[in-house]
Amino acid sequence: MELKFYGASGCVTGSCHILKVNNKNILLDCGMFQGKAEKERGNDSFNFNPKDIDYVILSHAHIDHSGRIPLLYKQGFKGKVYCTIATLDLCSVMLPDSGHIQENEAEWKNRKRERKGLKEIEPIYTAEIAQKSLSVFVPSPYDEIISLFPGFKFRFRDAGHVLGSAITEIFIIENNNKEIKLVYTGDLGNKNIPIIRDPELIDKADYLIMETTYGNRYHTDINVEFKELVTVIKDTFRRGGNVIIPSFAVGRTQEILYAIGKYVKNDELKNLKVFVDSPLASQSTKIFEKYKDMYDEEAKKILFSGTDPLKFEGLYFTSSPEESQELNKIQSGVIIISASGMCDAGRIKHHLKHNLWRPECSIVFSGYQAVGTLGRTILDGAKTVKLFGEEVAVNAKLINFQGLSGHADRKGLIDWLESFSKKPEQIFLVHGDSDAQESFKALLDEKDYKATIMKLNDVFTINEGSTKLSNDINVAPKGYLKESIYKLVNEIDDVEHMDKEELLERIKKLIYK
Repeated sequence: MELKFYGASGCVTGSCHILKVNNKNILLDCGMFQGKAEKERGNDSFNFNPKDIDYVILSHAHIDHSGRIPLLYKQGFKGKVYCTIATLDLCSVMLPDSGHIQENEAEWKNRKRERKGLKEIEPIYTAEIAQKSLSVFVPSPYDEIISLFPGFKFRFRDAGHVLGSAITEIFIIENNNKEIKLVYTGDLGNKNIPIIRDPELIDKADYLIMETTYGNRYHTDINVEFKELVTVIKDTFRRGGNVIIPSFAVGRTQEILYAIGKYVKNDELKNLKVFVDSPLASQSTKIFEKYKDMYDEEAKKILFSGTDPLKFEGLYFTSSPEESQELNKIQSGVIIISASGMCDAGRIKHHLKHNLWRPECSIVFSGYQAVGTLGRTILDGAKTVKLFGEEVAVNAKLINFQGLSGHADRKGLIDWLESFSKKPEQIFLVHGDSDAQESFKALLDEKDYKATIMKLNDVFTINEGSTKLSNDINVAPKGYLKESIYKLVNEIDDVEHMDKEELLERIKKLIYK
């Protein structure tokens, strides 16, 4: 058995790990890099040949876990993608939406390249390719053991992170040896978040791939933050401003609607106008309403009372660009929830442009902001940010609600791990910034767990009881780096016309391949 780590290693985004068992290659997630990791590593190619992948096991629909499956398909992947039924439904809207974003970004870059006399680039993948890639998805239920090939079985358990999210239990037998159990957390959910059930507990694992997004932080009580959100809304409206909430279209938007709806229904918030300005969020909310059997007990009680927890008076969903543009004319008294959650794309950037500079407004962050994203830049104290080529002052009140996170915090991670009946032989730490990972590893060391922070291209081999960890800088297809350098040199005329930023991005991509 061999494990290779290609994504979410040394960063939070881009989850992508290859498990080799009995000469078969199983990809655990195939996500996009975001923020700084995207600039350094790129999303347009893989460090392996997609044709060599036999299966993909997808933990959940978020783009940093699913977003490069269409590219995998485009570059020759012929296998099947296994996920839960809710994950498939969410991917059916998220991946084509991602394809549209890739097309729009390529179009924008090509306008700049045309002015410089450079050749056009093609999008990483299109909405059409994304739609076609859905044909290889296989929906699978929770808690049912599925056999992929001799010596390999797996089972999905509820990860409590987002609708359909899964912890994957993998059962492996090689060379007639005893069975080895590998567990992959995907993204482990936060306890007591609205709608979604808490993460399921696992009895044991020989080896564990574990996320560490908040391995160095403790979340505040979510109910305290919901109360504070009510205060923020009232105070902002009194100042004559708007409340802008950058929110992930899948998961966070629905949780925020659930929370606001409770305060509308008990009359603590009156005459409210809430606009969900994201077609993807609107589609995702409809999918959430389809899977009410997956709700937690509190949400089910609300349903049984005859009330829809995701609907309330004063809630509006905008769809067209024209409707979105009309919102920017409203000076006060509205809540606008819009994607993307890290502020790097989508309609949220327009709403920030019209509200971020206004001290009477409030910007409420409700999820993780990756290093290098616009959201992280704002939270880190930038005085101005560039939006659509214009410098915009950061004068609005900034609020960062980490208790609303869909990720387990330090306590949630260690409590989940300590529910095991015995310690794993090895824990592979992924999906975390260096500070979070080092802090969490130190905690595990204190508790006598054997844990390793995985780096890009790390390879872990298990062979008849012996184990070995190495870092293979040659894991890319043979000759890839050499060919890429030759290609760059041969495009010297192209290089001469590049601006500094574009040239640095090209060089970084070569280094990180």
